[in-house]
Amino acid sequence: MRRRLGGRTAAALTVAASAALVLSACGGSSSSTSAAASAAPAASSSPAGPADLSGQTLTVSNWAGYYPEDLATKFQAATGVPLTIANHATNEEIVAKLTAGGDSGFDVAFVSGQYAQALNDAGLLESIDPANIPNLANLYPEAAQLPFDKGNTYSVPYTWGTTGICYRSDLVKTAPTSWNDILKPSAENKGKITALATERWLLLPALKSLGYSINTTDDAELAQAKDLAIAEKAGLLAFDDTNFYSRLVSGEATMAVAWDGWCNYGIAEDPNIKFVVPKEGSDLWSDTMVILKGTKNKAAAEAFINYILDPANHAWVAENILYKVPNKAAMDAVGAKLAESYPNMGMTPGDLLKQEAEVDLGEDSTKYTTIATEVTAN
Repeated sequence: MRRRLGGRTAAALTVAASAALVLSACGGSSSSTSAAASAAPAASSSPAGPADLSGQTLTVSNWAGYYPEDLATKFQAATGVPLTIANHATNEEIVAKLTAGGDSGFDVAFVSGQYAQALNDAGLLESIDPANIPNLANLYPEAAQLPFDKGNTYSVPYTWGTTGICYRSDLVKTAPTSWNDILKPSAENKGKITALATERWLLLPALKSLGYSINTTDDAELAQAKDLAIAEKAGLLAFDDTNFYSRLVSGEATMAVAWDGWCNYGIAEDPNIKFVVPKEGSDLWSDTMVILKGTKNKAAAEAFINYILDPANHAWVAENILYKVPNKAAMDAVGAKLAESYPNMGMTPGDLLKQEAEVDLGEDSTKYTTIATEVTAN
């Protein structure tokens, strides 16, 4: 995932946003890109709301592999609106485009929650009109309780999840239960652990093990977490945000700090791989859909969000990306079946809301960037 900026300039927004989530746990991996090639479900037959969509077009930016390849074709068939989809690799990339000044050319963007908060605080997002998105009713009530946008006033969640420990149950003598199993590993696991390098996630294990908030901006708390993260390096195989599940599959690693959906890519290859949220707690990340300020195609943008929230369409995301979606109707259709193979897909909204959601830290985001640089350089 995943800015509390007030009247700050677009340039300042880009700096602050770049200190937040790179992948949010999120965006597609190489595994999810492959999955996206499979056929999407049949399109919803009814366009959203009573709005007149004639003459409207739509340009959307999303992570590659995070949507069906035939989404544009099926959306146009359902609504009559021509759709162009551009891909971004990271939150930073799309935020830079949206804050460069002038017309970005995008009507809708997929960004992680903290980025949505930053963009809205900078005055760059349209408000969400629930009357034009009736499929909002399919979302869990908990989806309106996300701290970065309570009530879904400017963002609509697309996926959500948490971070934990992904591990080889057949290669560890004792299943991990604590972040200290990563920070202070046993002799058998030392040198066989990977951690996330993305700023907010690099410090998450240390902050939670110390009992601090993952959103802390207190210098003394951050200094303690930095020292613990530096000491952690002695037990690490590597910092790895992209290939850790492959290292688990090969047996090179026995444990990895991991986003839940990405752990599922390892589980798909080896059922001995398990996922656990440590007892000290973790985060709640979310990727969202936002409508850009000044779009001339707001009715089409709302129709697009409504289309995504159709249970059949949103279920495709859970089935093929292996991330939980905050859509009750969609998860009721596929969640129990998926959880048989991927237990973390069975986590409930209540389970997720027990965790702490990342929020934008504004100017203080740079503290995390600086510490991450220092930790990975030492």
